[in-house]
Amino acid sequence: MSIDVKGHRQIVLDTETTGLDPASGHKIIEIGCVEVINRKLTGNHYHQYINPQREVDAGAIEVHGITNEMLADKPVFSQIRDEFLAFIEGGELVIHNAPFDVGFIDHELRQLNPAHQTIALSNSIVDSLVLARGKHPGQKNNLDALCKRYGVDNSQRDLHGALLDAEILADVYLLMTGGQTALSLGSSGNSGDEGSDGAGEIRRLSPERAPLPVLRATDHELECHQKKLADIDKASGGNCLWR
Repeated sequence: MSIDVKGHRQIVLDTETTGLDPASGHKIIEIGCVEVINRKLTGNHYHQYINPQREVDAGAIEVHGITNEMLADKPVFSQIRDEFLAFIEGGELVIHNAPFDVGFIDHELRQLNPAHQTIALSNSIVDSLVLARGKHPGQKNNLDALCKRYGVDNSQRDLHGALLDAEILADVYLLMTGGQTALSLGSSGNSGDEGSDGAGEIRRLSPERAPLPVLRATDHELECHQKKLADIDKASGGNCLWR
């Protein structure tokens, strides 16, 4: 899939797996990606459940609730590889605890092609967990803790889910790095929705909603604003940037 969109493109990504270690034969069973362009959610996303062709560990099922029965009729990774790689192509990946997800993705790709290089060579990667630890040292920095810290609604997150977690992480990341999350560039459609069963669908604002009112500053407010700028300019020795 080729996406011709100008601007800084980021893909917030999350996976769910059969267990903790790909070296022990564990596999990816769900991938969720949310697109962000120029720090705005576009509504475009990729979501896919995957048949791992092995049993899901009981401990993993307790975390994400994805059972072996749910995955029995889903495609295997080789069937979704090209579509997934096309979606993330050229994007900067934002992942919470990136070594975990990247390790699983690289393992899956190398099983299909032993010469395949790590996705870190084709996509730059931002580890939001490392970023959070730098901003909040000594505090809990898992996704639930960050949601509470930044006021992000995670009430639907009774269990982990790749698309829902990617959507939540996108909100957290933009707030954590000083951006807004509410406005959208609009959607260019969904990809990889076979097998998604509507889980964790992105909630869009209704096109029927009333337009937001525009409140213009009064003459008095403009006068006070200019006076404040003059005070700042004087105090900074003529270096007020807003004049």
